[in-house]
Amino acid sequence: MRFSKLLVLLFFLAGNSYASTLLVLGDSLSAGYGINPDNGWVNLLRADLEPKHAIINASISGDTTGNGLARLPVLLKKFKPTYVLLELGGNDGLRGHPLSKMKANLQTMIDLCRKHNAQPILFAMRLPPNYGKRYSDTFAQVFPTLAEEQLIPLVPFQFEKLVLMEGMIQQDGIHPTEPAQPIIKQAVLTAFEKLLNNQP
Repeated sequence: MRFSKLLVLLFFLAGNSYASTLLVLGDSLSAGYGINPDNGWVNLLRADLEPKHAIINASISGDTTGNGLARLPVLLKKFKPTYVLLELGGNDGLRGHPLSKMKANLQTMIDLCRKHNAQPILFAMRLPPNYGKRYSDTFAQVFPTLAEEQLIPLVPFQFEKLVLMEGMIQQDGIHPTEPAQPIIKQAVLTAFEKLLNNQP
């Protein structure tokens, strides 16, 4: 979603009252790369949660954790979200970025969310199997480890499960197809509903 569209959404939100606002800060997985964005999992989630809960999709294809960290302060100030889903890290892994830096960026984003009274939620990323077992396993472990250290909710992403299901991955071997979007949406919805139910 382009920044101008975010501004339009901001004016729309100002005239409505929501129980909570979920900001999705992600990459191509959340931006709907290679599919009709209207059928992406974020819009499917919006259909389930609105009008009670507002969903803001601030995802940009190709973003790394560094890009997300650079954009997050402005988004937090403008939208004042209740929850922030951090769906980033995949491009760090695909580009071979140091995993220690990726984790540090995610940690800083978690800290920023808390500073702005927003509950961070971490999306567990995985890499395609052809990136090497050692690197892929180390990459995947960053997310549950960080979630456990920070005591924040974790949304699992079963990339291997999608790969084994016919028609769920695009020809690039990385991005989910439209039929996979409801599966991703349900994983996020389940984690979000658990979080809501734990609220006083």
